[in-house]
Amino acid sequence: MSKEQIEAINSLIVNRRSSYPKEYNGRQIEDAVVMQLLENANWAPNHGKTEPWRFKLFKGDALLALARFQADLYKKSTDDALFTQNKYDRFIEKAKLTSHVIAICMQKDPKGRIPEIEEISAVACAVQNIYLSLTAYDLRGYWSTGGGTYSAEMHNYLGLDQTQRCLGFFFLGMSDLPFREGKRGSIESKLI
Repeated sequence: MSKEQIEAINSLIVNRRSSYPKEYNGRQIEDAVVMQLLENANWAPNHGKTEPWRFKLFKGDALLALARFQADLYKKSTDDALFTQNKYDRFIEKAKLTSHVIAICMQKDPKGRIPEIEEISAVACAVQNIYLSLTAYDLRGYWSTGGGTYSAEMHNYLGLDQTQRCLGFFFLGMSDLPFREGKRGSIESKLI
């Protein structure tokens, strides 16, 4: 690998950011690019070659229907004293600014050989591949675990069976804003 390629990889990793839907401009990402993001996710490392990541893609009317479902689920599951109309409305507002949403799911090893934590870790690696790919394309993304992610209602809405789990929703979008500067403590402080 050339020095330039190594520097490009290092730059992608260091410049990867989460960008929230309120920063998106509402423009649509080409479906072919979204499929390439998912293809890159498909190359994540995983124990036992189980490839446990599963994705459900939402755009257009399906994305708005998901947002309405999440808003209604929030209203249904929140005590009246804690419910805010503003939070309810934000589900729809975010959807209107977002190009696509990917439901991030995990399929347990049907043979039961692989511990669930390892399958979840493999899915997280797949999501990191999406994040790095977004950075390369100058696109934006955010992994959210809100909107009823872990609820039985969401499990049913996504049509998941008992061997599958929803781990969140990945919002994809475009933005006119520059990437925010990242901050990390030194790696030396994390060596144990």
